[in-house]
Amino acid sequence: MGQTIAQKIFKAHLRDNPTPENMVLDLDVVLCHEITTPIAIMDLVEKGMDRVFDPDKIKAVIDHVTPAKDSKTAQQGKIMRDWAKRHQIKDFFDVGENGVCHALFPEKGFIRPGYTVIMGDSHTCTHGAFGAFAAGVGTTDLEVGILKGVCTFRQPVSMKIEIQGTLQPGVSAKDVILTVIKKLTVNGATDRIIEFVGPLVDNMNMASRMTLCNMAVEAGATSGICYPDRVTAEYLWPFIKDDYVTIDAAIEEFSKYHSDADAEYIEILELDVSELVPQVTYGYKPDHVKDISEMEGTPVDQIYIGSCTNGRIEDLREAASILKGRKLATGVRGIVTPATPAIYSQALDEGIIKIFMDSGFCVLNPTCGACLGMSSGVLAEGEVCASTTNRNFNGRMGKGGTVHLMSPASAAAAAVTGTISDPRQFYQKK
Repeated sequence: MGQTIAQKIFKAHLRDNPTPENMVLDLDVVLCHEITTPIAIMDLVEKGMDRVFDPDKIKAVIDHVTPAKDSKTAQQGKIMRDWAKRHQIKDFFDVGENGVCHALFPEKGFIRPGYTVIMGDSHTCTHGAFGAFAAGVGTTDLEVGILKGVCTFRQPVSMKIEIQGTLQPGVSAKDVILTVIKKLTVNGATDRIIEFVGPLVDNMNMASRMTLCNMAVEAGATSGICYPDRVTAEYLWPFIKDDYVTIDAAIEEFSKYHSDADAEYIEILELDVSELVPQVTYGYKPDHVKDISEMEGTPVDQIYIGSCTNGRIEDLREAASILKGRKLATGVRGIVTPATPAIYSQALDEGIIKIFMDSGFCVLNPTCGACLGMSSGVLAEGEVCASTTNRNFNGRMGKGGTVHLMSPASAAAAAVTGTISDPRQFYQKK
């Protein structure tokens, strides 16, 4: 019987099998940020176990509220700084070097095909785009990971989503994953690992694959995974070129992490996106998704472009292509947050930041703050945000506020019109 990519990764990292259903895996990377990690750090300190299993395998960042907005968030940052210094964690990214974790860590080359990755953050599944098993965990598992370099998971159960077709202009990976979540519902992939496969995925760049995997958790999945291939190898080449004679050798090595043809899946979903139109959420659940035409004309107060879902250079380019030469609609405020300093710098070099500023956007440093209503774009009661983030829970971006999730193109269209609008109208004018 063939194996899925997850089964192959689990087998390669198996430390122990205490019960038929539970597998203790060795970890390649433990990722940390200042919201969930300080709790684990302080608990380990109180237990007299202030140690790390391998400082080179721990990567840490301050990214949710940066710079600190008050004494509490300043203290969270201090705990991280002191801990990183105490244990000589060299890959610690403080204010000025920091970025949104799920954009920064791949950009630094920390995620590789076949890796096992954990973090105290539900969107850790983003890193599955590299052919890794990456999952968000709770405080206890994070503590054990930091201390021992292991984590316990259930035997992997995989489902496969085969995506066919070609996306029309103005439709993107964000629209694809919103469609998937609409079909599966928020519980449809619970305790499953989603494999994203098919011609469309094969032709996607890494940014789009990360968008797909990022929101797998919104369907309840433990992780999302794409097969590592030439696209993966080219993205990682600056970091792996000394490990392989040629890039083709790297691709050949990566292929061992592809699922076998006779692997078994609990479910296979086929999706043709050739006729897919832009998608947008309504209500307060990520599976509350409609075609954008059904929501067209809905007024918005704020536009937010950024996050671990859609804050990469490709996302900024897409939005800027619509915003160029246009202004924010009267009464609408726009916020854009490049996900990392490198992305910010590249956007500066390409003139993208100027386009945003000329259109009336406020350009912020890399931060996760607005996404979960902590800082840098919190909504007031009754306000509506067109957002490229990943969750539209009630009050997610501010108590009493409403969030409509959409692609960067759709967010840019809403910025110009002041209402939820189909971005394809702007592509027809190019």
